Amino acid sequence: MLVDSHCHLNLLDLSLHDGDVATVIDKAEANGVGYFLCVSVSLERFNEVRDIARKFVNVFASVGVHPTEQDCQDPSVAELVALADDPVIIAIGETGLDYFHCPEKSQWQLDRFRTHIEAAKQTGKPLIIHSRESKVDTIQVMRDEKADEIGGVMHCFAEDWAMAKQALDLGFYISFSGIVTFKNAKNLHEVAKKVPIDRMLIETDSPYLAPTPFRGKPNEPAYVKYVAEHIAELRGDSFENIAKASTENFFRLFKLLEHETSLKID
Repeated sequence: MLVDSHCHLNLLDLSLHDGDVATVIDKAEANGVGYFLCVSVSLERFNEVRDIARKFVNVFASVGVHPTEQDCQDPSVAELVALADDPVIIAIGETGLDYFHCPEKSQWQLDRFRTHIEAAKQTGKPLIIHSRESKVDTIQVMRDEKADEIGGVMHCFAEDWAMAKQALDLGFYISFSGIVTFKNAKNLHEVAKKVPIDRMLIETDSPYLAPTPFRGKPNEPAYVKYVAEHIAELRGDSFENIAKASTENFFRLFKLLEHETSLKID
């Protein structure tokens, strides 16, 4: 069984799926995907994320504001803590730093990132961290704010092994998206080979970044299978082993192991 550890079900073009999220989930389940983490990118659309998780027993959700969201409500620690007080909310984020899209706005990104880290520590719910062209500052803020006290995942990881090692040393997991299937992602291929199997997650980040052979098309959770298959090929491992390990890692990181009796993870 597979887990799509990072997707945006509320942002999918449902006209491609009979107008219904249930169709997306059914298709993914037919491809071996048993659980989903639907990730928040703004408070304005948080209710959509939470409502999907409340509707489907195998969907979980997060609360947070993406580092590139600008014309939106900026959350306080108290607001994030209050919104996270729901059993379907298992993570804080996505948060982090993105100097590719917002190089001139780094200070407010830094402040927002710190707010999310504090909310994670107060709620005891792991962080989902986005980092693009901001390796040094991302790791520095994580260290300064003691993000290692709560941990989390470096989502859609696309940096080098040096950054991955620093994140691992802080207790974070590394999550691979469809980017790892791209032929030109040589540095990321090396990271996928080196990350300990007990610290690896897989995701789609759908509707973005569809893996080969769907590159350039809308992404969806069913395609997480292709991410797992490619990682298995890179590591000389079996698909079954990558699927099992990444699923167990998801349940361990997000503190869902107590649900093993009702949620099968084999």
